[in-house]
Amino acid sequence: MSSHDKEKIPSHLAIIMDGNGRWAKRRGLPRVEGHRVGMEKIKDMVDICRKKGVKVLTLYAFSKQNWNRPRREVDFLMRRFEDYLDREGENLVKENIRFRVIGRIEELPLSLRKKIEKTMKMTEKNEGFFLNLAINYGGQEEIVDAVRKLSMMVKEGKISPQDIEVDLFKKYLYTEDLPYPDLLIRTGGELRISNFLLFQIAYTEFWFTPVFWPDFNEQHLDEALRDFSRRERRFGAIKGE
Repeated sequence: MSSHDKEKIPSHLAIIMDGNGRWAKRRGLPRVEGHRVGMEKIKDMVDICRKKGVKVLTLYAFSKQNWNRPRREVDFLMRRFEDYLDREGENLVKENIRFRVIGRIEELPLSLRKKIEKTMKMTEKNEGFFLNLAINYGGQEEIVDAVRKLSMMVKEGKISPQDIEVDLFKKYLYTEDLPYPDLLIRTGGELRISNFLLFQIAYTEFWFTPVFWPDFNEQHLDEALRDFSRRERRFGAIKGE
């Protein structure tokens, strides 16, 4: 990438990691094998993003709706999340990476929840890079949860309805203090957002690719970043102003 391109690296990159099951099916493998390989890609993508200059990476790992999948597949994913935390927890601390799970953590299996809480506590002071895994996440649910918190504050007299503006609302989202995503990538060929970061992506640039997540690599990311670098983000303003 040129030096000009590097000036326009997204500070916050969000990725919908889609296509694990289809990747496995095309190879005559069980769907869970696609998820296993997909989880292995996370560390690689973190390393690549850090090298490129990305500061925040948010990965859509498991949606609220994914509970409707076969029990065997769901159980496998929950175990893989635990394995990831067991394997990478100390490395996250060493690499100065702050780890956060966004979503309704309280609804996850107890053993996974404890490991998530432990890892978030271990890395809470890290500031070199921010990694968010969206697990049991839904964008609509995130907005509802923020509304509930703000409604309770109004009820308790801590704020008035007139105090509720975009900047205040943002503080009650799961991403709270983080910047909005600059670029959202979806792998796997689907052209939809699937209930991901609905509030945060108001002015986010989108990039879709047919490449399945297990096959997504640095070259594909470079293609997305080059495309992003050519875009003019106006945030509602007129070009050139």
